[in-house]
Amino acid sequence: MTEQAATFIAKSTIKAANLEHRRVMRNNISKYDAAVPSGKAQFQDINIARERAKNIKWRALETLDQQLEEFERQLTARGGKVIWAETSEQALEEILAICKARSCKTVVKSKSMLTEEIHLNTFLKDHGIESIETDLGEYIQQLDEEAPYHIVTPAMHKSKEDIAKLFAEKLGTEAKLSPEQLTVVAREKLREKFTQAEVGITGANFLISDAGAIAITENEGNARLSCAWPPVHIAIAGIEKVIPSLSDLGLFWPLLSTYGTGQRITVYNTILSGPRQPGETDGPEEMYVVLLDNGRTRLLANEKVREALYCIRCGACLNTCPVYKNIGGHSYNTTYSGPIGSVITPHLKGLKNWNHLSYASTLCGSCTEVCPVKINLHELLLENRNETVAHGNTSFAERMAWKMWKQTMLHRGLMNKGNGKIKTRLASHLFKGWSGHRSALQFPEKTFNELWKEQRAIQK
Repeated sequence: MTEQAATFIAKSTIKAANLEHRRVMRNNISKYDAAVPSGKAQFQDINIARERAKNIKWRALETLDQQLEEFERQLTARGGKVIWAETSEQALEEILAICKARSCKTVVKSKSMLTEEIHLNTFLKDHGIESIETDLGEYIQQLDEEAPYHIVTPAMHKSKEDIAKLFAEKLGTEAKLSPEQLTVVAREKLREKFTQAEVGITGANFLISDAGAIAITENEGNARLSCAWPPVHIAIAGIEKVIPSLSDLGLFWPLLSTYGTGQRITVYNTILSGPRQPGETDGPEEMYVVLLDNGRTRLLANEKVREALYCIRCGACLNTCPVYKNIGGHSYNTTYSGPIGSVITPHLKGLKNWNHLSYASTLCGSCTEVCPVKINLHELLLENRNETVAHGNTSFAERMAWKMWKQTMLHRGLMNKGNGKIKTRLASHLFKGWSGHRSALQFPEKTFNELWKEQRAIQK
């Protein structure tokens, strides 16, 4: 067993037994579940909309090189600069170079899972640069020195009482503030940082090829402040975020908001296509877009699993997954949790050390059912398992156990050998991990085949 697998089992075992954690998760997710039908009502036929979105993403990824080159041409024509980064280390060094050129001491960040993927905050801190999360959920997690718990809702696992207590400990506020009061406190703290920051960093929900622009969707307005107030704006995005045309946003923005938060459209939707232009009164003096690979082309090369790159990071698969709801985001010990994280992480980080995530699923298919771009998530999890076996990333004991099972299933005589007690003892010895979290295996005294023969004999 790898170290990552052992950590996953240890963390998930603790969380699954925590009834208060499950109560908070159930309560928070139920609010999204109740809102999603309202968002879906805006579509005349939601299935056709999802199918069209999937086809658009298919086209984008099948012509990814062309789409990204067109994006670069259009953005640079308006004074923006594109940086290609093959690894997280390259991306971090490029961002650091930009910050140093501006003698940057403070960075304001909007919510970005990609910056979590490359551990940007820690990197900047190590180089003497303060990096402040300005999204309320991310700000809460940063105060608590925790990674995000959910793709869309970083503090999904915290109750309002937990957050009030955290603010009291870290910011010296009263311990029983309401959510509205806590928001006011966070706004006052963060507004100071916006005015101090030399650099603003955001993610990008979409890269628009034909416009050379990035699209950002949010509910708090902090991303707009992060990219417009500081003199330098750095956007960092995975290369898979590209869509071919500006007109595609008319489909993708409502889909993302519907499946992400249940809204028809989020409060703030922004298209950014370069730095401040002559005659304009606001916006950054410089704009950089960092296009990050970090294993994505490796996933793209895998024809059977590449559709995982269609993901628009709505978080719907996490909200519906019975495993995620019980064990939470931190148990996965990686940036992307839930079904989509279990599919892509082994390919981004290496199948050998992360293949255990592909088994963290009931294969109920609920994740596939709710995906707005119709990614066959449960089938991709099975494909990951198949690749794990094909690459020999299984233990000798497991391989021998399956060989024995195969031989037994192919020979009726072997299946009928021994009584129920012998089979129960044998199975319990071979599969010790089974009874650790489940009821004990109990085999009947006779197989169905034996009972059937006896019944036929009686009838004759």
